[in-house]
Amino acid sequence: MWLALLWLAALIGVGAFTFHYGEGLSYFSTNPDACANCHIMRPQLDSYRKSSHHAAATCVDCHLPRNFLSKYLAKAENGWNHSTAFVLQNFSEPIFIKEKNARILQQNCLACHSTVVHQIAATQAVRCVHCHRTVGHGERVGLGGAE
Repeated sequence: MWLALLWLAALIGVGAFTFHYGEGLSYFSTNPDACANCHIMRPQLDSYRKSSHHAAATCVDCHLPRNFLSKYLAKAENGWNHSTAFVLQNFSEPIFIKEKNARILQQNCLACHSTVVHQIAATQAVRCVHCHRTVGHGERVGLGGAE
C-alpha cells in the first residue's frame, strides 16, 4: 500500500513539475507565444508575426475547431502529440501539418471568409492554402528558416 502511494506521489510530482516547466497553463490561452514554448515552433511564430493575418487571427482561430468541446479535445490531442514527438524527437523536419489539422484549418478559412469564397468553395475541392500558402505564416518556413 505504501509503495503504491509513494509511486503515485512521485508520478504526480513529476507530472506537476513537467506541466509547470512546459508552461502548461499557457496552452489554455489564445496567446500565439504559447505555440512557441517549444523551440521547434519559433520559425512559425516569427513568420506568423509578419503575415497578413497576425492582426486579425491567432493560432487558435486558424488551427483549432470553433466548438468548445472540439477545441479542447483537439488541444489535448495536439498537446499530447507535440509533447511526445518533442520528447522522443521523432518528428519530421521541416515540420508539416497533419491531415486532420489541415481539415480544421480549411474549415476555419471557409468560416471566416465565407462571404467571399462561398461560390468557389462549393465548386472546388482545392484547399485554400493550395494557392494562399503564405497567408498565415508569411513565407514558408521549416526548422532552418525559410525554404
